[in-house]
Amino acid sequence: MPHNEHNKTRGGGSFTMIIIGAMLLILAPNINQDHPELGIVSFVGGAIVGGIGFYFKFIRSKVKI
Repeated sequence: MPHNEHNKTRGGGSFTMIIIGAMLLILAPNINQDHPELGIVSFVGGAIVGGIGFYFKFIRSKVKI
């Protein structure tokens, strides 16, 4: 049925998580250089958020049986 394709979810949230994680990795440590501990936390947080988004986008879809 052609209407089945219309009702599927697009799954854009995982790609958004990858983009936000990359922005945290690159931009956040440079924004507030007065507090280097916040830069480290944002760097680690960006890696975690991007990793979760990468898992949802590429790995989880291949693991399903």
